[in-house]
Amino acid sequence: MRFKAKLAPEHVVLLHGLIGPVSRLAGSGGGGVGAGTMAGTTALDGSPYLGGGGTVVHLDPDHVRMSTRGTGGGGGGASSGYRGGLGRGGAGGAGRGHSEGGGGADGEGVACFLELRAGGGIFLEHRIESAADDVIVFEVDLGQLRVALQSVLSALQGGAGHDVRAGAGAGAGAGAQSRRRSRGRGGSAALYNSMTGLGDGQGGAPSTLAPPSVVVLKLAKRNGGLPCLCVDLGASPRGGGIEVHHAIPVRIMRAAEMQYHLPPRISVPDVQLELPPDRPLKTVVERLRTISPHVYIDGSMDGELALRIDGDGASINALFSKLIPRFEDVKDGDGDGDGDGDGDGNGDGDAGNEGGERPVKRKRDEPARCTVKVDGRKLAACLQWQGSLGRAVGSAVLCLVENETLCLHCTLGPGSIGFFTYYIPVHYLARDHLG
Repeated sequence: MRFKAKLAPEHVVLLHGLIGPVSRLAGSGGGGVGAGTMAGTTALDGSPYLGGGGTVVHLDPDHVRMSTRGTGGGGGGASSGYRGGLGRGGAGGAGRGHSEGGGGADGEGVACFLELRAGGGIFLEHRIESAADDVIVFEVDLGQLRVALQSVLSALQGGAGHDVRAGAGAGAGAGAQSRRRSRGRGGSAALYNSMTGLGDGQGGAPSTLAPPSVVVLKLAKRNGGLPCLCVDLGASPRGGGIEVHHAIPVRIMRAAEMQYHLPPRISVPDVQLELPPDRPLKTVVERLRTISPHVYIDGSMDGELALRIDGDGASINALFSKLIPRFEDVKDGDGDGDGDGDGDGNGDGDAGNEGGERPVKRKRDEPARCTVKVDGRKLAACLQWQGSLGRAVGSAVLCLVENETLCLHCTLGPGSIGFFTYYIPVHYLARDHLG
């Protein structure tokens, strides 16, 4: 089994921006396990011990896929619906930002699936070999990978006086063999400025990064045969000749186990709306959730989206208008998606309603509407990418499925390098509460 890939600096920036928000779902802050605990520590079944927040990574010659399921309390077992136990035991470190009580509390029950194109996408070049048709599946703590990529970016931005504050004290937990701590000001601002420049269509490396440097990502054994995902950076001209090496413990899995970590199947959406890139929902949701724990989302296929709360002594309604409705793969005017008008979803026109109440149908000239009730903290956790990726996201579509799920599908651009999708659980609403 072999895997080795080379990444350009702009690829490292993109990967860091992607996995940063996702790592908060499972409460993997990268600093929850101290030095000496991760190295060489194994679980009862002999696999490496992951300190909460395990993410399943699927590698093949064409794609890189990551599957994360949010857990409660920052390091418990996997939530229902995912077999195979992610993140057994351990206390994940506290997430960045406004997370309260660990990132896992924000992402409990939330699923995220990420897919990137390998060749000509996230990798400059790569090689993968395995007995399972060149497929490798392993589990890794995404928070530790985020810390490793942060230190690489710090070295590449050495001339800018970058300070990786989120990684302070966490490098040893990620199995870091060497780490550079820079002095200066405005480190996080420089990092986000680099990410903003990624989506400007110029195609080159961000201006704050050093000239051609290659980061190597590979699977290897360290510390007496412990399988690790290694992140290596050679001496950078602008980094003062410092080399960076990280070894992150992983748990190798059978290729067939990936079937238990595929995206959940959902019904045909009632409403699909493309979110405006110049009007992020993140700021609005973070303010609303401080007033009420739950947020009602009212969507309409006429291009309107409303975020509302009903708190003690306050009711707020934030309206987003002139959005673009997506009519592909959405329920038709009968609300069943099969076009026969009977509401049974099987297209026969008469079956499924004998002795029962016919479903409520809207008029043909009325736009489809849907209302879902979600946890404000979960919704805010799934919108953190709006602060880290910027224009790297080509489009974001919000899909509302009545009393089932809220789906957020984001496509990376330009070049269709890949996508990531959040699946957010919703609270049941009786008919009289639906819009």
